[in-house]
Amino acid sequence: MDVRPEDRLIMKKNHPCGGNEMYVIRSGMDFRLRCVKCSHEFMVPRKKIEKNIKKIIRDGEQ
Repeated sequence: MDVRPEDRLIMKKNHPCGGNEMYVIRSGMDFRLRCVKCSHEFMVPRKKIEKNIKKIIRDGEQ
């Protein structure tokens, strides 16, 4: 999957705060994500994130 820093991810499952949109800070073997709703930052392995992505939103694309 082509996930880049500064992308926004719509996830299948919600974050505990209730939001399902995540901002990508860093990508590699692990992703560093920030919840758009509560601004909590966390790291998650690539394999776990890739299976839970519903949609990728990039700036400049619809």
